[in-house]
This record gives sequence, structure tokens and C-alpha cells, in this order.
Amino acid sequence: MEKIYAKKKQTCELVNAQPKTVQFLLNYSKSLHIVDYNGLKFESNKN
Repeated sequence: MEKIYAKKKQTCELVNAQPKTVQFLLNYSKSLHIVDYNGLKFESNKN
């Protein structure tokens, strides 16, 4: 198992996201509402 995870990658590959995907993530993050109440976190989506 150690031999599998000990290998290091020499190159890093960048991935280009489509504008449609970026827009979806931005809209989702804008609609997400998190409320902190007495140490509890409640998440709701405003859609």
C-alpha cells in the first residue's frame, strides 16, 4: 500500500472549466443560505 501512494507526479495538468459550469457554481453559491444557531449550522437553498 505504501508503494502506491509514495509515487509523486512530476507534472500537473490544468483543467479548463466551461463557462456554463462556472456560472452554475456561482449561482448555487449565491442561493445557499447558512444559519448558525446555538452552535448548530442549518443550510438551505433559496431556490
